[in-house]
Amino acid sequence: MVTISDVARHAGVAPSTVSYVLTGKRSISADTKSKVRGSIRALGYQPHLGDRAPSARGTNVIGLVLPLRAGMHLPVVMRFVAAAVTAARRFDLDLLLMTADEGASGLRRAVAGAMVDGFLVMDVEMNDDRLPLLRQLSKPSVLIGHPVDAKGLTCVDFDFEAAGAKCVDHLADLGHRSIGFVGAPSAVYRRNTGFAHRTMAGFSAAAMRRGVVATTLPAEHDHDSVLAATTTLIRANPSMTALVVHNEAALGWITGCLRAAGRQVPGDVAVVAICPDDLAEQMTPPLTSVRLPAGELGRHAVNLLVAKLDGRQPPALMLLPPQLSRRASTPDPAAPTR
Repeated sequence: MVTISDVARHAGVAPSTVSYVLTGKRSISADTKSKVRGSIRALGYQPHLGDRAPSARGTNVIGLVLPLRAGMHLPVVMRFVAAAVTAARRFDLDLLLMTADEGASGLRRAVAGAMVDGFLVMDVEMNDDRLPLLRQLSKPSVLIGHPVDAKGLTCVDFDFEAAGAKCVDHLADLGHRSIGFVGAPSAVYRRNTGFAHRTMAGFSAAAMRRGVVATTLPAEHDHDSVLAATTTLIRANPSMTALVVHNEAALGWITGCLRAAGRQVPGDVAVVAICPDDLAEQMTPPLTSVRLPAGELGRHAVNLLVAKLDGRQPPALMLLPPQLSRRASTPDPAAPTR
């Protein structure tokens, strides 16, 4: 017997969308209606009076658990949020932003009071105290990020460890043998946040593998901190000829801070950033970057959660590989620079 869920899978929509097409209880775009009706015909589905979405969908609302913590760069964080909102609307789902910064206890209260069908969880730590509760919940969840122990969880993440290594390999291939690293604010490392920890670990491991001298420092989200970090790196290692920056808020100050320390980009110091492409392209000079796929992560997270809501079992971990785009900040050693 063909069910609403079968039609939904065939049409690539949520079961609730099929229900709305059948009942007319909610406005659905003409394209989506056409797709659903085509699937109904193709599968030979026979609607019954009172057909509705399965009970797994109670509210058609999903929660995005995003604790607002020290060291977060909100402009980039909001890219994840915007992508998740857009993806959710494709499934006729609304998104409820939940910002309590109280770890497991805050999540417990949010879960108790929220009328949602499932959860997306951000700012995941390596040993996150919210994990036991997430494993116990009757409602499904998807983590944007992955902890050390991801057993029983569904996670989507960018391969930050490989991203840190890719930066080193690119610079080492160009002949650089002394590379600095400007990282996230210190609070992010103190929390052992997954993305920051893994990036620095990948950078350090690759530097050791390539025989590169590596020096790492955090930087806060202000000019003076970025200036202090770059100055300290150069003083600690005057032979430093390249810099990796994993701190979006710092990017606008990096070139000027290096100049204040007597170094020109790219003539004296080559720079690679880990950030969204458009941010790297706006810098002067445009920065070589490993792209942070915020939009893809947000979309994949919603798709995974919808799969769980529909009774399917998605992969436990989806890890997006890093992609490096070369720009003016990492020229060939023989190339003339201005």
